[in-house]
Amino acid sequence: MKRLNIILIILVLIGGMTACEDQLNVTNPNNQTTYDFGDSEPELQEAIIACYNRIRLEGTFARVGYTMDAVRGDEVWNSSQQWYLDYDNLNSPGTIEIGDLWMWRDNYHVVNRANFVLSKVDAVDMPEDSYNQIKGQALFLRSLAYYNLATYYQTVPLFTDYADYGDIETMYAPNSTQDEVFDQIETDLTTAMEILPSRNAGGEWAKGRATSGAAAGYMARALMFRHKYAEAYIILKDIIAGVYGTYALTSDYGANFREGTEFENNTESLFEVQFMDYGTGGTDQEWTPVNISSEATQGHAVESNYASQDLGSWGDLAGAPWLYNLFKKEYCIDGRLDPRLYWTLVTYESEYDNYTDLTTAAYPDGDPRCNTIYQQDITSTPLSNTSQGGISIAKFTNARNNIYSSIDNGLLCGINLRLMRYSDVLLRAAECENEINGPTQTAIDYINEVRQRVALPDLQLSDFPTANHLFEQIANVERPKEFGCENGRGIDLLRWGFFYDANRLNQLVEHAYFKLDGTASKEELTAETASGSSFQFYSSGNEYFPIYQSTLDANASLEGNSANKNEDNGPAFIEKYGAPRPVVVLQ
Repeated sequence: MKRLNIILIILVLIGGMTACEDQLNVTNPNNQTTYDFGDSEPELQEAIIACYNRIRLEGTFARVGYTMDAVRGDEVWNSSQQWYLDYDNLNSPGTIEIGDLWMWRDNYHVVNRANFVLSKVDAVDMPEDSYNQIKGQALFLRSLAYYNLATYYQTVPLFTDYADYGDIETMYAPNSTQDEVFDQIETDLTTAMEILPSRNAGGEWAKGRATSGAAAGYMARALMFRHKYAEAYIILKDIIAGVYGTYALTSDYGANFREGTEFENNTESLFEVQFMDYGTGGTDQEWTPVNISSEATQGHAVESNYASQDLGSWGDLAGAPWLYNLFKKEYCIDGRLDPRLYWTLVTYESEYDNYTDLTTAAYPDGDPRCNTIYQQDITSTPLSNTSQGGISIAKFTNARNNIYSSIDNGLLCGINLRLMRYSDVLLRAAECENEINGPTQTAIDYINEVRQRVALPDLQLSDFPTANHLFEQIANVERPKEFGCENGRGIDLLRWGFFYDANRLNQLVEHAYFKLDGTASKEELTAETASGSSFQFYSSGNEYFPIYQSTLDANASLEGNSANKNEDNGPAFIEKYGAPRPVVVLQ
């Protein structure tokens, strides 16, 4: 009997162990992999939202991915003389993560997720409208990421097939040329323009998402980067004609830099990055791709760089005195200051105290508190940085919104970043018209539409005897006043070739003069009165940012770009596009 009991116990143990082995082999349905996901329309809709999430990281548009291009331009300088200094001076050694790695890393996260969606979407049975929306958005977002990568890093690996980097033999890809990357951008955007709904047809769905208008706008940008003006002009005229939906300038310029449903995703916006209004997000700050908290703050930290250290920000970046004085050179037809100064730079202007019952667009209508920022009255211009000085930047901050009274540094600001506005379409159309046909009334009319919004006097064709004169007006008056301190000026300088002409480079040096005297200097600076210029340290090839050295070390197939090698891009640019337009003096 005892022997029988022992045998029974052994059999039970064997059976139990066998059962355990069977259970261990059962797939956990709550632990999905990418291979298990994306095989239905609802899952792909979720995957597309995940793609948008990646354009809200620090290296894409939540902070440095947005502001790094501004500091590369001539209207923003590094007032802290710390974090952004190597990029403001265009001389990064290639070993600093903030610019050499973060933008690379986070934009490739967008590419990866978009590629995943594109690898799945053709095999899923769904209505044609859903298919077009999903595929079109993935193509647009991949193009947006590659546009950022190519204009920041020049030559980058090009991945278009999700399977390409599923194997160790193929994931370490070599550089593609900048032209190859832009060829892919044009291919993707051509399809996206065709299959995405317009903002009109998309209705509520289109708010905050890529539409055919967004794809068309970025296609025009991509074409103009390579001086394909005739092709870009066709698209720009179609946008103006409403082919991709109805767009128009907002009556109030300031509506483009405020948060809330009344202002965001407005009639002027072709595409913007969505952030939750201040105080409505979670508590966890999602700085890097590894943070996937459901309680993310879902705001951006552009304000932390742009706002005044006097008022609690980090005080890293300031507006150039050149930009301030550019605004002051021309008054509105009713005698008031250009309202774009109010929304671009945080300056104290005595005139603002008298601006009540206003007719000029973009001042607080009927509000006499124009010299109030962060709910505080000011009687002098606050310092960008309390040690170095400088004029702080108002755009995409709460300085002129006055929603809250003190700055909370971090990913908390809720103002959507408008990446492309209809005013850009108009000024680009003017530029294309001028490049193709020389100065014409048509080009002047496009520009005047933008100027009329802020009640500036109309330009006259007779004041621009050559295409060079009108280009100078567009490049160094109209665009910096409309888009000053926004993302895109650095890219403009690249496409115009300003780094490849001695006179143009000297002009950049003059524009970027700054003063380290602990004041918010507003004077027009010269070589004698300035402390320095952001462009005085520029060396050939460093108009692009270097590829991070550790990235190069990890990938034997990858080569450094012109910044890593200090190679002059001027000869190749001139051979391809001709010499940059010469500097001319305007009347």
